[in-house]
Amino acid sequence: MPEPALLPKVPQPPERPVAPASVTDPAIPREQRIEAFVDYAAQTYQADPAFVRSVLAQAQYQQKIVDAMNRPAEAVKPWRDYRPIFMTDARIEGGRAFYAANRDALDRIAAETGVPAEYVVAIIGVETSYGKITGNYRVVDALYTLAFDYPKRAPFFAGELAQLFALGKAEPQLDILALKGSYAGAMGMGQFMPSSYRLWGKDGDNDGQRDLLTHLPDVFASIANYFVVHGWQRGGPVVARAERAADAADFVPDGLDPVYPLADLAARGYRPQSGEPTAEGATLLSMDGELGKEYWLGYRNFYVITRYNRSPMYALAVHQLAQAIRAGTPAGAP
Repeated sequence: MPEPALLPKVPQPPERPVAPASVTDPAIPREQRIEAFVDYAAQTYQADPAFVRSVLAQAQYQQKIVDAMNRPAEAVKPWRDYRPIFMTDARIEGGRAFYAANRDALDRIAAETGVPAEYVVAIIGVETSYGKITGNYRVVDALYTLAFDYPKRAPFFAGELAQLFALGKAEPQLDILALKGSYAGAMGMGQFMPSSYRLWGKDGDNDGQRDLLTHLPDVFASIANYFVVHGWQRGGPVVARAERAADAADFVPDGLDPVYPLADLAARGYRPQSGEPTAEGATLLSMDGELGKEYWLGYRNFYVITRYNRSPMYALAVHQLAQAIRAGTPAGAP
């Protein structure tokens, strides 16, 4: 069939800076790369060079961090095995209890931002089991290891390491040597990377600080703000279960951006099932489910969830957990 007239891509905030080759090229001796990093952090974020050297001298390489990076669940599990990790009775009931305990704050943020409270709760549920598992790696160790010993993503992680020093300047109450997080350097209940913390973290209760580690008003406001900054549409649908025509050819879209008109997808043999929501543009998702191939249409708000984690399985798990949490909301609740 002819190529479709694609819809515009979802507008995105500027890309977060990555470190230059002088910091990340493995052909350059490590000592030189570290000195180049010190210069980069000082020039880009006005970090004190002596302080940067002092922190890096205390950072420790962790082989288990590299090992974990090489086997993320999103990369090695099909949907039929990935979904049950998050769609458990314990996680659903935990989300309903968490929502009930924090309803006023969550509903206020939802009203202000247009991001439904159950999606904020689901992010926290998927990321940290409602704050129970936030990571035991020192953030500086994780970022140091990945910046200098994980070449394929070193530019990103060296950029995040520099952002950690910038964050420490912006939030002096944070001891960057003491911060704990995931093997990738994500922190707190919502697992924000240093750049996300610094750029999109919010002071949810106007106390003059942004504490995304344990302070719930800031956590809720920051997760919702992350969605808004990346293009969340108030009241918009997230996904629709799709049906495939018997004569439809396989179709693999070019990315997750919802640029395909529904009419084009229907012409290809993929359309929303009866009763499912519709939106102006979508992308097609093909998942290996328990009963065989599943087809979904991901709309703009689905794409926004993938900006939190680029895996479509992650985004679909967040959506389904959010729906299960909302389904348990008492009658009459918003």
